[in-house]
Amino acid sequence: MTEIHALSGAYAVDALDGDERARFEEHLAGCADCRSEVDSLREAAALLAETSAATPPAGLRDTVLTGITTVRPLPPEPAAAPVAAPVVSLRPRRRRRTVAWLAAAAAVVAIGGGAVVWQQVDEEQPSRIEQLQAAGDVQRYTLPVGDGSATVYRSEDLNEAAIVTKGVPPAPEGKEYVLWLQHGTMMTPAGVLPTGSDNKVFFSGDAATADAAAVSIEDAGTDPTTPSADVVAVFAFS
Repeated sequence: MTEIHALSGAYAVDALDGDERARFEEHLAGCADCRSEVDSLREAAALLAETSAATPPAGLRDTVLTGITTVRPLPPEPAAAPVAAPVVSLRPRRRRRTVAWLAAAAAVVAIGGGAVVWQQVDEEQPSRIEQLQAAGDVQRYTLPVGDGSATVYRSEDLNEAAIVTKGVPPAPEGKEYVLWLQHGTMMTPAGVLPTGSDNKVFFSGDAATADAAAVSIEDAGTDPTTPSADVVAVFAFS
């Protein structure tokens, strides 16, 4: 039974083959501990979306290849029996072990061709927009759009710009908000705002050398190469 418990981590990241998956799912139906462990792993898997590249430590590939056939995740910890004293939940302990296991899984994203791709997971890592807003050279420009507002943040050092909208009315039916960056007299498309009044979207393209950013209303799905006359906001960079 210990061996089947140990498959919870691989199951959570879809790493089991057909026979193993079928065997584990049959076990999962009757094992509350494994169901809880799988739920915890899948919840923590969202952390993998927030990753940052780093140079792998020397010897990492050899260490991974040496231990990969023998190291497996621990089986889930059984729940404590009810007692008269206040019960301390085991969930935080499982959570910490889950995060550590996922960090190890993220470390070996690919092994092949003599290379190991190393990624680090950090629960406290600021989001990309927070990093831009905290940049030492960040510039901030805010303009009204309808009954709402749009704020553009730009950092030349990061070569990034993003727009944050609040309460912006929807584009007319069949239309969409298109983002632009201006270099000299040339306007280049730089993205599309999703539906919804509150959004955070990065401009694509070279933000560091741009002279301005703009938002226009265009026919949905047309991929315009120049903005129409219906420009709702222009953010001139200083």
